[in-house]
Amino acid sequence: MGKKPIVIGIAGGSGSGKTSVTKAIYDHFQGHSILMLEQDSYYKDQSHMPYEERLNTNYDHPLAFDNELLIQHIEELLEYKGISKPVYDYKFHTRSNEIIFVEPKDVIILEGILVLEDEKLRNLMDIKLFVDTDADIRIIRRMLRDIKDRGRTIESVIEQYESVVRPMHNQFIEPTKRYADLIIPEGGQNHVAIDLMVTKIQTILEQNVIL
Repeated sequence: MGKKPIVIGIAGGSGSGKTSVTKAIYDHFQGHSILMLEQDSYYKDQSHMPYEERLNTNYDHPLAFDNELLIQHIEELLEYKGISKPVYDYKFHTRSNEIIFVEPKDVIILEGILVLEDEKLRNLMDIKLFVDTDADIRIIRRMLRDIKDRGRTIESVIEQYESVVRPMHNQFIEPTKRYADLIIPEGGQNHVAIDLMVTKIQTILEQNVIL
């Protein structure tokens, strides 16, 4: 059996702390062969749609993602082939003309709200994590982020949360928790869970070397 990369899926609601968990694991293996893939990079191209229609895109729905391309790219990375990762332009609500070349690595971390929703995607993963954080913490984090980084008003963040984010979380994101090998409460603050993950990844990497 030949060596193959490890794929780790990290899911969780918006503001759950999944990015912090991803970064903590990534930082630990800095200098090793590791890469991060964000599911957000794989929102569908909408250049064929009028701009006014694109404004209505529900980014928290599974159909917003081009999972076919994401699965293809992970399969190529598993064969140690490089990929051309798309770049999403939030200003124009479609995929930009820019691409980022990503070289294959021994550890692939795939992070996003719905990475555990698609069965074909799950089947490519060696380890599946769900970052589980209380709804009140998530909305506060999202509000602070959107106001600071995206120039949003408090009213618009709350309206979007009530009309889209919360129902999509309950319908599509929360149910994927059952597919997780490990549920991590409180995200990046859970150092015990992160240490366990780091140890598990190191063990698999060592086994791969032996193989």
